[in-house]
Amino acid sequence: MLRQKKLTPVSNERIDRLEERLAWLQRHVTEQDKAMLEMAGQLDRIKAELLRLKQRSESAPTGLDSVGPESERPPHY
Repeated sequence: MLRQKKLTPVSNERIDRLEERLAWLQRHVTEQDKAMLEMAGQLDRIKAELLRLKQRSESAPTGLDSVGPESERPPHY
């Protein structure tokens, strides 16, 4: 035979505290969702910029015929 637990009356004060905690948790989750969306947007922008930089570096001239400080003669020549 199963014994049933006695239910104790729940005070209004305890219910109020639980409701406050629930409200706090709901607000916290909403703020985290907002932060995650912002970070996802930043990550998308960073990925796009990285792709642009990779494409730019792949299309840049390479070798000895490149123009820039690497191809200039040092001052002692």
